Amino acid sequence: MSTRTPEQERSYRKQRLAAACRLFARSGFDEGAGGHITARDPENPEWFWINPFGVHFGHVRVSDLLLVDAEGAVVAGSGSVNPAGFTIHSQVHAARPDVVAAAHTHSLYGRAWSTLGRRLDPITQDACAFYEDHEVFDGFDGVVLESEEGKRIAECLGSGKAVILRNHGLLTVGGSVQEAAWWFVTMERSCQVQLLAEAAGTPVPIHPEVARATAATMGAPAMGRLNFRPMYADIVRAHPDLLG
Repeated sequence: MSTRTPEQERSYRKQRLAAACRLFARSGFDEGAGGHITARDPENPEWFWINPFGVHFGHVRVSDLLLVDAEGAVVAGSGSVNPAGFTIHSQVHAARPDVVAAAHTHSLYGRAWSTLGRRLDPITQDACAFYEDHEVFDGFDGVVLESEEGKRIAECLGSGKAVILRNHGLLTVGGSVQEAAWWFVTMERSCQVQLLAEAAGTPVPIHPEVARATAATMGAPAMGRLNFRPMYADIVRAHPDLLG
């Protein structure tokens, strides 16, 4: 249980949110003005922090983050919010009180895999993190600007940690910014691995019982936080301005 005050928790989440943006930029997950990562505000749970629209992921600082209310109005910070980002994230946060953070970008392999309309298979230890814990949203109707489609995405996500948006990309969530960011990183790589494996031949799946047991370790919240920790330390050292 955290002993941080609400103010300290807010700062903690914002620092990791800004770091996640920088890490996503380093990984090539950014695509023009698209992509958004959010973190629920600890004092106003219906509000969330988000990266500003039109600012490159690699330039986002803690001071650039925007606080958005339940209606989409910016109540702290200077800038505008990606309309599709608000539509998706507001509905996910509303539907999942346990979710602190959510991440969605138009990453290369996530987009490629999304066109297949399939869940990831448990073909590697890392992919097992998503075994029986992700879904496919197959209702692509263009850019997500209507709240009803945001609600349908949230419903499809259910209690899982991720949803593959068909013909669109990946969306991951977590009980912390660290979890949501790491699930996105490792899910993107799992998409890449399965695409490569299927291009080379027929992957051998891990037995369901073994995959389920592996998921209990690789897909645990603590594992998400653990894997994010060295990435956070590295990006802060390399980009100390992000904390400004």
